[in-house]
Amino acid sequence: MKNKILIYIFNCLSLLIFFSCTSQNVLEKVMPTLSDGKYDSEFPYRNSSEQLEEISNNIRLINSIAFYVSYIFPEESKLFRGQILNIDFKKKAIQEITFNKTASGTATIISNKLGSVVLLTVSHVVSFPDTIYSYFLNKDGSLSTYVQSISIKTKQTNYIPDFPGNGEVEIIVNDKTLDVALLGQQYLGNQALNLLPFKYPWGNSSELEWGSFIYVFGFPMNYKMISKGIVSNPTKDKNTFLIDAVFNPGSSGGIVLAIRDGVPNFELVGLVKSVPAEFQLNVHPFSNVNEIDFNPMIPYKGEIYVEREQILRTGITKVIGIEAVKDFILKNKDKILLKGYSIPFLFDTETKSKLINVH
Repeated sequence: MKNKILIYIFNCLSLLIFFSCTSQNVLEKVMPTLSDGKYDSEFPYRNSSEQLEEISNNIRLINSIAFYVSYIFPEESKLFRGQILNIDFKKKAIQEITFNKTASGTATIISNKLGSVVLLTVSHVVSFPDTIYSYFLNKDGSLSTYVQSISIKTKQTNYIPDFPGNGEVEIIVNDKTLDVALLGQQYLGNQALNLLPFKYPWGNSSELEWGSFIYVFGFPMNYKMISKGIVSNPTKDKNTFLIDAVFNPGSSGGIVLAIRDGVPNFELVGLVKSVPAEFQLNVHPFSNVNEIDFNPMIPYKGEIYVEREQILRTGITKVIGIEAVKDFILKNKDKILLKGYSIPFLFDTETKSKLINVH
């Protein structure tokens, strides 16, 4: 009996040692890939919901609206674009109308120093032309050289719904070519205490590889969301790379995070820019479609209009590399400081780097 008990105990110990060794072998195979100093290409191996929720609190929905006054000219006026600003075009106009253009996207709080809050976003969300021209059509449908209307921007407002006061923020610096902008507002007292900045490191998009795993934060269709994807063409262009994350209006300006040696080692590697798109002309009822009791069996005979609509090609999203963003901010350091804002973790690092190079 004793011998059977001893044999049973021996077998249990043998199995325990076997499984321990097997687990150790598995860990030895997995862990080197998680500790290679590169951005991970595998799905995160453990829970990081707490950190992801914290990051989600750093992003905000940004809305922009621009107001215009449009002056419409008679066809017989035959005004060229070069003439418009040299004459009293308001007297030449036969009609004056007002309209607005809107845009929305994502902005991320990157600094909050003594109530001076700085947000990072893309330029096209807050950039509207000061002047818009439209032209008469030739008989063959092509555009003529004669101006039909000129629209002048009279006001623009950029606001974040859950920011203190009316939520308005100003454009600190803006680069339409790179498509990056910094927004800001300066608050007094404790107004900005809950506006927490993004605290994770700014990485290097140049170190991304084919298949690098990424997280994307943004406000597609005005909903705060987190998405995932993988990187393609990481070296296609100095300033951009591609991801396969789904893009919707409102995603522009969202942050892209890669993971270095396992979660929660997140690093900011880019800003969501745009997706490929095509435009097509669609015919619509003049009235709001929801107001029409439309019977599909009977041809519609009411007024119609033609609208130019953008068709997004989802699944191919262009991202601005974070090095280009960093260069843009440091290049505009003096302008940022002159307006009363600061980005300590970038500016201090730059100063230290210069001191090291001098010595």
